[in-house]
Amino acid sequence: MKLVLLSALILLSKVTLHAADFNAIVLEQIRKMPEGGGYATTREAHQALNNSVAVSPPGLRIESSKAQPSYCSGATYLLFLKTLVAAEKQGLCPPGTSSSEYLLPKAMPDGVGIWGRWNANGPGTARLFHELGLGKNFTAWEQARPGDFLKIFWSTDVGKKERGHSVVFLGMETKDGGEYVRFWSSNKPGGYGEKSVPKSKVAAAIFSRLENPSNIQHAAAMPKKDAYLASLPTHETSLSEALQKSGVAAP
Repeated sequence: MKLVLLSALILLSKVTLHAADFNAIVLEQIRKMPEGGGYATTREAHQALNNSVAVSPPGLRIESSKAQPSYCSGATYLLFLKTLVAAEKQGLCPPGTSSSEYLLPKAMPDGVGIWGRWNANGPGTARLFHELGLGKNFTAWEQARPGDFLKIFWSTDVGKKERGHSVVFLGMETKDGGEYVRFWSSNKPGGYGEKSVPKSKVAAAIFSRLENPSNIQHAAAMPKKDAYLASLPTHETSLSEALQKSGVAAP
């Protein structure tokens, strides 16, 4: 019943202006982010992320400079929150879209809550986008645009043994005769900033394009825990299942 209600709410919440270019807002927020600050996946780094976000009228208060050192999923989530706030200020989302405590990056196991889904192994961001109807997920490089959120898999392993990177896609470039992928995230060792890697090193990629940010309001109606994402720290799964769980047809 809860999933049926959630689907109905999403279908009814078409208040977002579909002509809005949320990718442009994502890129604008990148320009406002700090640079560097160091990369770490320690308890202190997560506490710094948590300390950088608070709820107060009229919405989230975000102090990006506090979230240092940083790590990739924390960096992209902070950017996602900043995009929600900016979209609301521009009248592209209903008042209160960015004011929920559900959005706070409090310590949560993988698959639990909004942050626990975003921070999970596998297709965490894409799974959240699919579950709430925040936007479309896809794998075709030719469809990608700067400002798309992107999960890079360095191998085809998904779950317990995976190696991946949560980033924002910035485009493609040619260097030394080869094709490179440009992206923004918190990268080793420096922290916040841009980086490019040979496309040949990317084993798989799932793009997530923000189209309906106001649907984040329906997070309270979704199940507290996503069992699939919650299982990935201790279990292995396939890339095809990751795509299926993200609403993407396997290539």
